[in-house]
Parts: sequence; structure tokens; C-alpha cells
Amino acid sequence: MAEKKDAHLLEIKGVYKSFGMNAVLKGIDMTLDHGEILALIGGNGAGKSTLMKIIMGLYSEDEGDIFIDGKKVNLNKPSAALAAGIYMVPQEPLIFQNMTVEENILIGFKEKASVLHETLLAKLEETGFELDLTRKASTLSIAEQELVEILRGLMREARILILDEPTSALTFGEVESLFRCIRTLQEKGIGMFYITHRLDEVFEIATSVAIMRDGAVRVSGAIREFTREILVKGLLPPDADDSGVGEKRERKAVDYTDKKPLLKLENFTGYGFKDINLEVYPGEILGVSGVVGAGRTEFATTIFGMDKVLGGKVYLQDKDITGLSTPEVMAAGLNYVPEDRHVNGLFKMRDAAANTTVGILPRKEMGTFLLSVKKELEIALSYVKHFRTKVTGLNQEVGTLSGGNQQKIVLAHALATKPLVVILDEPTRGIDAAARGDVYKIIEQLKEEGVGIMLISSDMEEIIELADRTVSVHQGRINATFDQSDINQDNLMAAAFGVVKEKEVV
Repeated sequence: MAEKKDAHLLEIKGVYKSFGMNAVLKGIDMTLDHGEILALIGGNGAGKSTLMKIIMGLYSEDEGDIFIDGKKVNLNKPSAALAAGIYMVPQEPLIFQNMTVEENILIGFKEKASVLHETLLAKLEETGFELDLTRKASTLSIAEQELVEILRGLMREARILILDEPTSALTFGEVESLFRCIRTLQEKGIGMFYITHRLDEVFEIATSVAIMRDGAVRVSGAIREFTREILVKGLLPPDADDSGVGEKRERKAVDYTDKKPLLKLENFTGYGFKDINLEVYPGEILGVSGVVGAGRTEFATTIFGMDKVLGGKVYLQDKDITGLSTPEVMAAGLNYVPEDRHVNGLFKMRDAAANTTVGILPRKEMGTFLLSVKKELEIALSYVKHFRTKVTGLNQEVGTLSGGNQQKIVLAHALATKPLVVILDEPTRGIDAAARGDVYKIIEQLKEEGVGIMLISSDMEEIIELADRTVSVHQGRINATFDQSDINQDNLMAAAFGVVKEKEVV
């Protein structure tokens, strides 16, 4: 590792930041040293992203000082931060849809195109990422968009790298490649802020950790001083009920005897998947595992009427809903929580109440296409309380909420329609540990109520903890199915990469 300098690579002293009457940062003191990987964790709205945006020059602090190598700096604009060697990989990819992958990565550089191209190829080889540089960005999955952002940072040879949830949509192999790259950068003396909600990653990659809560650093230190239990406790308010967070639940096995499936797919075929056969029963959580790009999201969106059906059938309570439009599918009793909340899930300029209730407006049982303000607020408030969504009020614009709280609004939007079956596509992506526990409790409650749940998740621990049965999707087909007793990391990993160990589907 590069020799540590006397001065800290980055030092933050007494930083405050408010938006109107809302105090977001309340006197932050923090340091980052050469070759240090500082895991920054905390609940949604804790102030992590705001602090990083100040370092990146996107926001200006109201009070406080920032030093680099012991010298006070004024990071009043992004160009100043870039000049100081700081680069931030945002949680939500910033992609120019009509440009190629290579053009997206190299935008802003002034060097010769041929030189930049060779450098970029070297970075791809170094990380092990597989990415067609000639593809249009509009065709990229969320995982591939994340790779573009990461490569942008690597191309700029940042001295201080900010990684905001970099693995939230990456496959197991891509995560391993990223970690190898991070360790290489660490050896060169680059300091890194690593923002994550995945506590296992903290212990795998970080050298130190800082826990933010309610705009302040509550706990910090070397990673060797912490356990998972200490981190979870530090994330929660002192008076919070932490039951159900980070613990294996005791779940009743689903009795399929004499039960008819709520949802049934027969040889279902579309773009990116083929011959999908599965059933979802009342009160069942069916896990759908596999690597990103295996075809899981594609068959979910096709069921939901967002893409064209090429073959096969979909039945909901024995009713053929194959090829119906999205409103018709919703009216039949199926709803979908999308993987990408920004593209498919939210009206950012509308408030929390409207986003929660918009899906129930056309329902016949409401008797009208208009919903009274009183009823709208009543429904929205119930979900805000259930999900512990952090809002200033039900009239707060959703676009001003933190990422995790936006995801909670998307969940509420889907569940407010009271579906018979709900498809949850990466429902806890970008959600902190405490909120994840809240979402799990909601899922378990839906299960108790007899709702059929299809849970698509790249988080194997999530599948293991929640699923009653699991199907694995590999290269657009179901290649394995596992009963509850067979759902474990070894089986899921083997099936995800096409090495089926048990319960192979003939």
C-alpha cells in the first residue's frame, strides 16, 4: 500500500447543511486517509448523500471546512472537486440514452479518441467487466448502467473515489470484479467512501466504518471494532424496535393441498425468456433467483402488459390474462413493483399521497374515477405509518425524498390496489437495514392475508430468508426449482450460473 502521508487525504470539520427549515447535516467531523476504504452507512435521510454531494461540489455547505492533504479547499462546484481528484459514482446512473456506452464513459475528456479508447479497453480488462462499447445506452440494464458510472470514475484516476451503492444491481461475479478493482485502487493509495446498505460488504471490503443517523456521525472506527449486531444497533434510533432486523424468521410452510394457484404460467415466452412454467399459490412467496440479465425482469414486465407476449399463457385465478394491457392486468388483480423506480414507478413532481393512490383511481368498486381528498390522505397515511416512510408531510413532492423513501412510496402504490398477486422486482434495492426489516414485515403480512407474491431478487440472503419455494432463471429459462428446505446460498449460486445441483427441472 502507498505510504500514508502525515495529513489526512480528506478532512471534514464541522459541516452543517439545511434545506429550508430541514437540518440535514448537523456538524459533521470525518477523515479519510490514503488507501482507506471508509464504509458510510445509515438510514434513508441520514444525510449520507448530502454530505457526499458537498464533497463533490454539487451542494455548498452552510458552515464548516474541508481540507485535502491538510490544505483548506473550496469545493464550490463540480469542476473544483474533479480538479481536486474527487469523483462520485452516484446511486442512480446518469446515462445519456442516445449515446453509445463508450461515448457515455468518455464524455468530458479532451484527449485523443484513440488514446482514450485504448485506456478504456485496459480498464475493462483490469476490472473484468464485460461491456459492448458500441451499444446504445438505452439498451442497458441497471447493472450495466452502474458499470458505465464506475468506469467513468476509473477513467478519471480519482484520488478520492465516492461509491454510492455501487453493487446494488450487480451480479455476484461483477461484485467480485469490482472488489478486486477497489483493492487495486487501495494499493495505489486512493481513498474511498463506500456507501452501502449491505452490511456483509462492509466487513468484506471496508477498512473503517462510520454510521450516520439524523444528520450526524453517531459511531465510527476501524472495522475490526465492529460486528454485524453492533452495526444494526447503531443504525436504529435508541428507542427503536430492532426485532426482525438481520434475524432468520420462523415461517410456516405453505400447505398446497387442495389449493389452486393464483397465478399460472404455461410455456410463457417473450423477449429475453422462453418457456417459463411456474405457479404462485395463495399465501406463497415464490422466490425468483438468478443473475442480472437472466430474463427475470423481462418475463415480469411481460406478464404486467409492458412488453409483447411471443407465446404461452398467463392465468390469474383461472382467467386468461395473456397479452392484456397493464390497466387490464391491474384490474384483474395483479400488480408489479418495478426494479427501476425512476423510469416506471414514480411521478416525481407529484406528492406522496397522489403517488400512493393513483393506481386505485380506475377501480370500479370506488364508484368514481375521482378519489376524495379525505380518502386519499387516509390511504396514503396508513402506508406512510406501515413503512415508516420519512416525509415532512403527505404533500411533499416524491422527487425530494431520499432513494429508500421513494422505494417505499412505490411499494405503497402497488399494494394500495389490494392485488391478489404482486410481483416484487428487487423491492429492497437501495433500502437501509431498518427499512428492509419494515418491508419484510409487510411482505410477511401480505403472505398471511393470502396474497400470492413473486419475489425477484439478486440478494440471495433475501431469497433464503423469505421464499417458500424458489425458481432459478438462467439464460431466459427456469433451470431449477427448490423447496424451502433446499433454498441455500450454495444451491442458488450454482443454479444462477447454470450448474444445477438439485431439483433440476426436466
